[in-house]
Amino acid sequence: MGAGVPEGEPSNVAEAKTTDRALVLVIDDDGDIREGIIGLLEEEGFEAIGAHNGLEALNFLADSPRKPSLILLDLMMPILDGWTFCKVRQGVSTLMQIPVVAISAGPMDGPREPLRVDATLPKPFDPDALAWLAMRMAGRKRADGPRR
Repeated sequence: MGAGVPEGEPSNVAEAKTTDRALVLVIDDDGDIREGIIGLLEEEGFEAIGAHNGLEALNFLADSPRKPSLILLDLMMPILDGWTFCKVRQGVSTLMQIPVVAISAGPMDGPREPLRVDATLPKPFDPDALAWLAMRMAGRKRADGPRR
């Protein structure tokens, strides 16, 4: 597997398809949470892919011709955490154009405030709140309209 992928865990960052749906990159080291968010986003009409950590996400962003419309970013991860991802993002103008929502069970204010994110969502979160934020931040293209 690619750099930064835990042994035995599947990675789907290389699976971004070319569709008319908005692409959301979900960065979270917890496989159950990551897959749950991906499933929710797909039900809402998005295309969603996952990365296990910030390093895997940065590799995807560097290699993929298709850029996401939104990044959902866990802050507490091994290898390259969300705070470091935000620092790297600040130095890359194309990444600064992609909205980022920080998602974490830990504090996201004061000295632990992530750098220049567009929104924060504390864990555990209401799935409807996540869907609303994703629709607001990334929009979506869907022929049959919203599910709700």
